[in-house]
Amino acid sequence: MSYDLIIIGAGPAGISAALYVKRANLNVAVIYSGESQLEKAHKIDNYYGFPQGIAGADLYANGIAQAKNLGIEVINAEVTNIQMDSPTQYTVSANGTDYSAPSVILATGNKKLRPLIDGIAEFETKGVSYCAICDGFFYRKKNVAVIGNGTFAVAEASHLAHIAASVTILTDGKDDAEVKAALAADPSAAEKITVDTRKVAKVYGNETGIKVGGVTFADNESLALDGIFVALGSAGAADFAKKLGLALNGDSISADEKMATNAPGIFSCGNANGGLLQVCKAVYEGGVAGLSAVEYVRGLKKAQ
Repeated sequence: MSYDLIIIGAGPAGISAALYVKRANLNVAVIYSGESQLEKAHKIDNYYGFPQGIAGADLYANGIAQAKNLGIEVINAEVTNIQMDSPTQYTVSANGTDYSAPSVILATGNKKLRPLIDGIAEFETKGVSYCAICDGFFYRKKNVAVIGNGTFAVAEASHLAHIAASVTILTDGKDDAEVKAALAADPSAAEKITVDTRKVAKVYGNETGIKVGGVTFADNESLALDGIFVALGSAGAADFAKKLGLALNGDSISADEKMATNAPGIFSCGNANGGLLQVCKAVYEGGVAGLSAVEYVRGLKKAQ
């Protein structure tokens, strides 16, 4: 399915961007999944126009309803990958369906999660990675694991299955129903991936202690590994940024005053950019990103 613009994230930033894009008469889709940070807010008392405050879940639902009422296509699906096909064309993969557009706005917030496992922080950049596409190449014909129990973890494992000698998904004691369902939908990947549901007690170092050597489970058994990839929950802004080679400031995306990143046609707004993590900032940046994307797409069309 093709659009003029795809927005990933349906919070205040994403929906605000979509409203401006739709009113500019461009074909836009909003793709989102999981629970928004806004939904977790019990009550918001500091946002303009609500004298009695408003529950975060209600404000979130109102935004999506407003977008749908304007005719914006809002798709509830988990985005697992964004790929640049050319400098003017991107493919967004979500729940087995590919969506294409010349421009993408990242408005997912930043969902990078670190599991509470001893040794994870110690071995980050020393065998522990958060991006299979970025670092998978370094583990050719080696043994790796992906920590996670959702579709995102399976997507990362599937990428690694074409590179590594072996790939194990570690659910860390969590239910593996979503993993099994995702693997069943991709039999070719399932043949190369093992699932282990045991609780992970710690990550240990190799003989030198400098890099990852493997994991020890709660039952005291160990699994030797050369690398560990973390893919908890669903992919967030930093995950997509790394896949696309976007400039980062820590875990936040670097964007200019027009919310443009260093990649052509990719814009970022809201919590994905860091700074003041408030609804007012997200709405403002979403509006700027939407208008900037409209200008960009119209420029491409004019040049054709």
